[in-house]
Amino acid sequence: MKIRTWPWFQRQLPLTLQLILILVSQIFYTSHGDVGTSAQYSPPYLPTACYGRDSSQFPSSNLFAAAGDGIWDNGASCGRQYQVRCISAAKPGTCIPDNTILIKIVDYAGSLASTPSALGTTMILSQTGFGAIANSTALSINIEFQQV
Repeated sequence: MKIRTWPWFQRQLPLTLQLILILVSQIFYTSHGDVGTSAQYSPPYLPTACYGRDSSQFPSSNLFAAAGDGIWDNGASCGRQYQVRCISAAKPGTCIPDNTILIKIVDYAGSLASTPSALGTTMILSQTGFGAIANSTALSINIEFQQV
């Protein structure tokens, strides 16, 4: 005797249930990018590995960064833009809640003209960029970033 079964995946869910599942998945989805670490560096910012001594490379907002080994991509990251936000740090209260910045990669962390506050990070933000998302006295922070 042959028993006929209908697997659940062959039945279509009602539209209302589909919409509820989509809404719930969006509510609980909090991470939209990659997670890494960031430090900060101060002037002098020139020369850079991406653009040499051309000072027009820097955005007028002074929100820029040097790429660490993880995102450097043999120089292909030059000019890329990332949305960056602080998600945590060693000291509680370091992050500025709900602040996200848009930065431009202008340099390589391994060839900076000045010493960063920490080594081996995903990216090293300008002083202005770091201060916009975290307490500027911190040496490094954990970040969420997404290329745009």
